[in-house]
Amino acid sequence: MSTSLDTSQIFGEQKRTYVRSMFARIASRYDLLNSLLSLRIHHYWRHVAAKEAALQPGQYALDVCTGTADFALRLAKDVGAQGLVVGVDFCEPMLKIGMSKVRRQGVDGCITLALADAQNLPFPSERFDAVTVAFGIRNVVDMRQAFAEMWRVLKPGGRLVCLEFSHPRRQPFRSIYAFYFHRILPLVGGLLSHRDAYTYLPVSVSYFPEREQLAQVLREVGFVQVKWTELTFGIVCIHSGVKP
Repeated sequence: MSTSLDTSQIFGEQKRTYVRSMFARIASRYDLLNSLLSLRIHHYWRHVAAKEAALQPGQYALDVCTGTADFALRLAKDVGAQGLVVGVDFCEPMLKIGMSKVRRQGVDGCITLALADAQNLPFPSERFDAVTVAFGIRNVVDMRQAFAEMWRVLKPGGRLVCLEFSHPRRQPFRSIYAFYFHRILPLVGGLLSHRDAYTYLPVSVSYFPEREQLAQVLREVGFVQVKWTELTFGIVCIHSGVKP
């Protein structure tokens, strides 16, 4: 696969295979680069998204595309020892790192990590009080199917929270950020890990639906009270919706 990747030319199983292989290769440096390239702001983004999920002690949450479990660990603080957070991902090396973090923090009693695909969640319907997905929905082959699965496993009244990169809209920040995102980020990522992975990131964001389009997908799947919130000048957006 060329390092000058165009995700518009990758479909179906080809994209699934590429993305899983890519994350397997960068797993060992994933957390380091997340903090370095975002100046640790990603922790703040997840904190705000967790507040949007509005989980209460004793409730059950599902974190889709959980990766190394950063968001699952944050959600565990809200559900407490009597609750449960289930994190799923289709990349086993990422999950192994996540599980080691869960054990180190001593919360393995309320966090379970499992290998699973976002498009075919292995859970009964109406199981969870909240479903979250952070920086992962871009990588799913069929985004609509994944959201439909999230809707299915939510209890009535349950909330979906989707945290994802977006495009800043205001100048001059939009141009400054575009230069960093498309030029500096792949360069630094290439020095510390695999350049193609950090070339893929800005390209995948370029093809991701805009705020209004993503909100419409959620409505079409069946969510109500759909809204979004921009963070850090629009670098990321939190979309949320409720299952009626």
